[in-house]
Amino acid sequence: MYAAHNDSNLSSADMQRLLELTHRPIKVSIITVLGLLITLGNVAVLLVIASAVAGWSRNSRYFLLSLTGADSAFGLVMMPSNLWVSLVKDYSDGPDALCHVVAFCNATIYSTCMYTLATISIERYIAVFYPLQYSSLLTRRRTLLLIAFAWCFPPCLLLPISLPDGIIEVHFSTASLVCNPSYSTNVAYFLTLTCFIFFPCSIVMTCANLRLWCAAKKQRMKIRKYYGGRCSRRDIASRVLVPVMAVYYTCWTPFMAAMIYSAISGSSVPEWMEFVVVWLPTSNGFLNCIFYFWINQSFRRKFRLVFQRLFEALCPGLTKALGCCTDPQAQFVSGFLDNNNSVHERSSSVSSTCTLLTLAPDSI
Repeated sequence: MYAAHNDSNLSSADMQRLLELTHRPIKVSIITVLGLLITLGNVAVLLVIASAVAGWSRNSRYFLLSLTGADSAFGLVMMPSNLWVSLVKDYSDGPDALCHVVAFCNATIYSTCMYTLATISIERYIAVFYPLQYSSLLTRRRTLLLIAFAWCFPPCLLLPISLPDGIIEVHFSTASLVCNPSYSTNVAYFLTLTCFIFFPCSIVMTCANLRLWCAAKKQRMKIRKYYGGRCSRRDIASRVLVPVMAVYYTCWTPFMAAMIYSAISGSSVPEWMEFVVVWLPTSNGFLNCIFYFWINQSFRRKFRLVFQRLFEALCPGLTKALGCCTDPQAQFVSGFLDNNNSVHERSSSVSSTCTLLTLAPDSI
């Protein structure tokens, strides 16, 4: 009778965990597909921006390469490590030390991505509002220092998470298949992290992009007034800045809200809600490929040229049979544009996904 009562208690305590484990194949499939999309998307981006792109300055390429590296870490580091720990956890209660290291890597990748997005917003703001001082304000050294800060500062803040006997506990969540810090064990530390990472990055991105959008709107109104309402130009700023910010807050706000709730209340959110909000920020790593790269016409042109050359190198016979050889004149024009970035580096928003401020006539 005592054994039956004990089994009943065990069943009641472990039922939620067993239910979550039955959903694991579906979750692993979703994570794998998402990881492949992020990895393939960022590898394609890397192949294109590894060399110069027309209209993009050297500094812009540095920032965007940093973003590509941070996004690639989602698919190359975070997803494999957490899936591997989930397999280990099926057969043992440990390893706690490994889970601490994986949780540290997860938090570092998240934070580096947010800081990188914030630095891109700063570079874009300077390029648009201070075009003539761009080269002096953002020198190569300052650009590299900003990138180094985005990559080195978060690990310093998050180092306690990697220590098994540190100031915060870590647990493996069967709901999200992720090693998560138990922020409820040290609420003060968690609030410190949010004050140094999420809120500053969000404020910088929001203020910079809002100011850019207002300036672009004012410029469009000035052009429309000059032409007496007859000139209808595309609202490029809204097409670029609004999706960028909408995607950022859609991906990151639910995650932070769930973390704040768990830290303060000490309880977790429902299983599938936790799974979605934990992995939603990683989808930002794939969506960045679209809103920071693919929407740009120069990037698309360079993308087609690079992959056409790659196809010609891998399948020369098939290329000749299909008549898809690269036009030498197109190669010359592309190379000329790619190497002619000095003017853009001084006078335009070169890191933007497209020209944000529509150029007005000289007479305005």
